[in-house]
Amino acid sequence: MHKTERRQSDPQLSVVIVNWNTRDLLVRCIDAIGEHAPSVDYDIWVVDNASTDGSVEHLRRERPWVQLIEAGSNLGFARANNWAMAACRGRYILLLNSDAFLLPGTLDALLATASVTDKVGVVGAQLLNPDGSFQAGASPFPTLWSELLVLTTLGRRLYGQHFPSAAPDARRDPRPVEYVEGACLLVCREAFDDVGGLDEGYFMYAEEVDWCFRMQRAGWEVWYAPAAQVVHLGGASSANRRPQREADLYRSRVRFFRQHRGNAQALALKFMIVVLSLPKIAWHKTLRAVSGGRRGRPVVGLRMLWDAMRSV
Repeated sequence: MHKTERRQSDPQLSVVIVNWNTRDLLVRCIDAIGEHAPSVDYDIWVVDNASTDGSVEHLRRERPWVQLIEAGSNLGFARANNWAMAACRGRYILLLNSDAFLLPGTLDALLATASVTDKVGVVGAQLLNPDGSFQAGASPFPTLWSELLVLTTLGRRLYGQHFPSAAPDARRDPRPVEYVEGACLLVCREAFDDVGGLDEGYFMYAEEVDWCFRMQRAGWEVWYAPAAQVVHLGGASSANRRPQREADLYRSRVRFFRQHRGNAQALALKFMIVVLSLPKIAWHKTLRAVSGGRRGRPVVGLRMLWDAMRSV
């Protein structure tokens, strides 16, 4: 991939945030960066995916120093981030969700971990729920076995509520892992230039899994920095589209398997998803029907599930 030529005046860190109708969260996210700024020069880039909630107008009026890219349509997570990563100039690039809020020392902890060795390509943070409880930030790559345990919920029953992610522990030292969550992910410019950006075939979900897989295949290391802590709300831009979100997740997981595990395992995963989804769909739809919507939850429908599986 083309090497980015950096100038002496370029910042050490560029923070990239993709926004879609999360204005209030975006403002809080940007303000947290300023409140807990790193010890190096940095700039902030926002890619707005055609928001209709006044996000763009607010940034122009109240935070004109933010580098704003107006996409004109909803490009999805991968394409929007790639646009900004190609445009920004930082030696390090932080991909940060608009619903993720930095805590003191987080940016410096990420940057320190990135310099542990010259082969560190990606660093992830410790994610926290709003109440301060643990949220998974690092996980092993998915396998058919782990997917079966997730789909049947047996994984959480047998191995704890955070399965298949690493469970919380008292260790604060940074360490290599297989992949880290994309809500707060630092990438080295050299690794980005070498491996390329996020795979734009993923509209949402699993982009970071694929990216970390490709990074390691190219010889770069992925590290997890528990001392770098971020409060992450989770699913803010898709809170009102849970069934579609579920379909997007299934589609992305199958795509990952097709690319990195082969067609046979991808077909096996499709079969598992469909067979194990049918009882869940029937159960929740029945509950919602007999209770007038008071019980059960919105789930992916048969048509939506079929379209998702057919597309990959």
